[in-house]
Amino acid sequence: MLRQPILLLSRSQGVKKLVSTMPVSSGIITSYVPGEGTADAVRATSTLVGDGLRVTLDYLGEDTTDVAQAEATVAAYKELLAELSARGHASHAEVSVKLSAIGQSLGANGHKVALENARDICRAARNAGTTVTLDMEDHTTTDSTLSILRELRKDFPETGAVLQAMLHRTEADCRALAYEGSRVRLCKGAYMEPEDVAFQDKLEIDKAYVRCLKVLLGGQGYPMIATHDPRMIQIASSLASRFGRRPGTYEFQMLYGIRPEEQKRLAAAGETMRVYIPYGTEWYGYLMRRLAEKPQNLAFFARSLVSKK
Repeated sequence: MLRQPILLLSRSQGVKKLVSTMPVSSGIITSYVPGEGTADAVRATSTLVGDGLRVTLDYLGEDTTDVAQAEATVAAYKELLAELSARGHASHAEVSVKLSAIGQSLGANGHKVALENARDICRAARNAGTTVTLDMEDHTTTDSTLSILRELRKDFPETGAVLQAMLHRTEADCRALAYEGSRVRLCKGAYMEPEDVAFQDKLEIDKAYVRCLKVLLGGQGYPMIATHDPRMIQIASSLASRFGRRPGTYEFQMLYGIRPEEQKRLAAAGETMRVYIPYGTEWYGYLMRRLAEKPQNLAFFARSLVSKK
């Protein structure tokens, strides 16, 4: 019942300003977002890599409608990639990119601008010795994102894709992308989507996730299983065994700050475990989507807004 109101709040600049100035709220922010700069992201990467984990980094920002901001985002990724390479982390860390942050929302030319900017980041990633995964956003961008993915894979076939199981179309998209060399991250989906394009019931979303898992693990690509759900992890492990998947032919992914002990347990068990690290000044929308997934965290916000301590 709380998910949709929380997602609506994610668009409020007034709430963002209030939340970011509250000490307790700031504590919640840093539990999900390690910082705003490249140094913060690299520091978190070093810690996780030292624990035997892999990493994907997202410079936060979306729905950019300013060319200069899109270019600044590209520059931030290139700076990050250079630093990862210099620190020797490139073989353990890649980057995740939202196309709306690099120009996709720039009107009629948005598709072309995003494609060229994504090419620039992919080139920098390859030179650094790592890869790029294109994040998926709300359903209105799915066709454009998959079209840009197809173009990028002509020169950068290692580029990863993300699919959201809650969308009705996703099982078919999984079938289209389950080919050799194709890296596909499967998540449940964190956006507020209408019922004509997406499942609304949690059980139906779970069932869709399992159907998509079967397609990806039974295919020829490299599935990236993004879930914190213990039951889904168990099901994924069982399906991997059923389809003869050896560790290293797929991976698990979780968000920074969520179930860290389980992340370490999976890595210790021989699984490839990758942690999604978001960083940057545009953390608010990301944080609110995380709260929508776990509304009990609102108690911390409520106490901070009342006490201001």
